[in-house]
Amino acid sequence: MTSPEGFAPLLAPLAALQRLLSRFGDRGVIIGGIAVSLLGKPRLTADLDAMFLLSVDDIPRLIKMAKFGGIVPRIGAVEEFARKNRVVLLRHQESGTHIDISLGMLPFEEEAVERSVMVQAGTLSVRLPTPEDLIILKAVANRPRDLLDIQTIIESHPDLDRKRVESWVRQFASALEMPELWTDIADLLTENSQ
Repeated sequence: MTSPEGFAPLLAPLAALQRLLSRFGDRGVIIGGIAVSLLGKPRLTADLDAMFLLSVDDIPRLIKMAKFGGIVPRIGAVEEFARKNRVVLLRHQESGTHIDISLGMLPFEEEAVERSVMVQAGTLSVRLPTPEDLIILKAVANRPRDLLDIQTIIESHPDLDRKRVESWVRQFASALEMPELWTDIADLLTENSQ
């Protein structure tokens, strides 16, 4: 898949983020709006998101390695915030693009990384979750924008493994005591099935 014209401002920070991910053995995936644009339909996004399989003990090394690639903390107490929230708030220095790196540890996140795929974004190859796993991540986030993203991914991938999506989303819905995680997307999966 090639990069839409609107991705040009994000190519340098995306390349820096992918290089950082590679330095950690590709134990992660790029998620968020850029992943939706590459796996679904192009949409406007101003920042980048990723999930790395790292523990909180890896935060200092992640910050140090990010700096080598021109990615710097965007808040003062970045390490303290990351330990508390499992998200490292960074900024691509040259472009000013915000980059959020979530620290993954759940069995689903490990499985999503194992199943991840390399996708072309222009001349750049980036590691993304499968369409099914991106839908699951978006379902758990459960914001209005996520539901729209899920719809575009479903429309772009008619051969989705709907059973995988249902199984994981139902598990998260049960564990989090949020049945709406499943009920909010159930009709989308049914409406767009072949």
